[in-house]
Amino acid sequence: MKRLLSLLLTLTMLLTLAACGGDTAPSADQIGSSDSPGLTEWDMHAHSVDLTDLYPDAVFVEISDAADTAGITVTNDIVYYEAGRDFTYGEGTAADEHTAEEAAAHTVVTITEPGTYVLSGKLEAGQIAVDLGEDAEEDPDAVVTLVLNGVDITCTVAPAVIFYNVYECGSTDSDSATYEVNTAAAGANVVIADGTVNNVRGSYVARIYKSVELSEDGTEVIDSKKLHKYDGAFYSKMSMNINGGTMGTGTLNIKAENEGLDTELHLTVNGGQINILSGNDGINTNEDGVSVTTINGGTLNIRCDGSTGEGDGIDSNGWLVINDGAVYAQACATSGDAGIDSDLGIYINGGAVMASGNMLDVIAGGNATYAVFEFAQPVEGGKSVDLTDANGGLLMMYTAENAYRYLIVSLNTMAAGDYTLWLDEVQMAHSGAMGGMGFGGRGGMGGERPEGLELPEDFDPSQMQIPDRGEMPENFDFSQMRDEEIPEGFDPSQMDGLQRPEGMEGMIPPDGEMPQRFENGMGFEGRGQGGISEGEQSAVFTIADGGNRFSGVSAYRTAE
Repeated sequence: MKRLLSLLLTLTMLLTLAACGGDTAPSADQIGSSDSPGLTEWDMHAHSVDLTDLYPDAVFVEISDAADTAGITVTNDIVYYEAGRDFTYGEGTAADEHTAEEAAAHTVVTITEPGTYVLSGKLEAGQIAVDLGEDAEEDPDAVVTLVLNGVDITCTVAPAVIFYNVYECGSTDSDSATYEVNTAAAGANVVIADGTVNNVRGSYVARIYKSVELSEDGTEVIDSKKLHKYDGAFYSKMSMNINGGTMGTGTLNIKAENEGLDTELHLTVNGGQINILSGNDGINTNEDGVSVTTINGGTLNIRCDGSTGEGDGIDSNGWLVINDGAVYAQACATSGDAGIDSDLGIYINGGAVMASGNMLDVIAGGNATYAVFEFAQPVEGGKSVDLTDANGGLLMMYTAENAYRYLIVSLNTMAAGDYTLWLDEVQMAHSGAMGGMGFGGRGGMGGERPEGLELPEDFDPSQMQIPDRGEMPENFDFSQMRDEEIPEGFDPSQMDGLQRPEGMEGMIPPDGEMPQRFENGMGFEGRGQGGISEGEQSAVFTIADGGNRFSGVSAYRTAE
């Protein structure tokens, strides 16, 4: 059966990069423009091949220059978790297994040489794999950039996109690990070309053993070495950079059976619009005590649909650092997971963050002011949480599709002052508050502000602006990312025009109109928090610079 893939290949020699922490790398504005997405003058003289009608037997059709095919192979050889194997094969369950026939139905396009590859077209059953060989990890020239220029890739047995072997700019040494990393030299790079919509639907590969040591009676595995384990639909074994184009108007939609966007070491997001619907963690970096997830820009809309029974919005097994951009992250509604989670600490330095879940993870520091709202009862999915300032001005709106207990809000426009919180049309109050803590002494959860993260003397948060969330492409249909299974309560009609996927609408109403309650003068009495006795409420949410936490958030009980 013929499978079609339209793939434009552009090979470009990249700069030699020294190590993680280097300051030389192809910038986002080198690739992509609104006039010609993914192509710029600097690669005009590169070799290019238009590959069409790729067959499972790796026959290339109408290739005029055989030299131009160097660096690309097409096979049906894909790594997957095999059905019918015993317990010595791996840790997968029946749900993780796939037959040989199902695996063979996938076309695998493998990139084997360094360069920049501009990808477009549809691969209905297949995978884009990058493998520069076993020595690539130590070779600073082993760098590949994938420019997503309008791709639609579906893989039902493994990740749809995977980097196996490229240059690794980082170290797995936990003794020298730090939250400050620069992945500019990384061998795995992705650019979301301006003006394009890219859909990636992928599965995962459960842990497969390389070798095992069995118990004396041969009935259980007591020690093993890993050969394969790839949890994400979009996966890299090495540190990876995600970049947007010059205008940042490209979109990457990831629908994941298990986890969404994963790396085994570091991940840096510099731009682009990334929408993730995942069965487990939306983003995961998984080297314990080492990995750093860094957000420098772009817009991330993340929702764990709970199909695996668990999942954080973002989960770093080391640190999570948010410097700019916009992060909207929803954890699984039915598990004790967090919108943003890290093992060693979260640092928020800027941008916009709205993260909801049923667990609150440590926010260790950063320059940004944030507020944590701990609700007395779970907030049902679909309810709007709005924050207004002392003048009734709307600071933010957030409607999560998943239920949650904790909501973290950090905005560039969030200045110290008194605020009012609303849940749908109901004014909220709280029974306890901690504020003005800076980034230490957070109920025993924090430490001293890290070096290099001091607030500038002239810092004025009121002058900062919320990053532009950009526009959703007109032809974006989030429902198509769910195949034939639409989650209960999903309403695609709410996603028309410039609206976000359900649960991730803009912070300011698109039509500029305020809800009715903002016009009737409700809810601005009782200013000044002061002390709150047990059983009492305060309808005023006084936010101080630094970290703030409000507990017992519930409907405001007016005096009878």
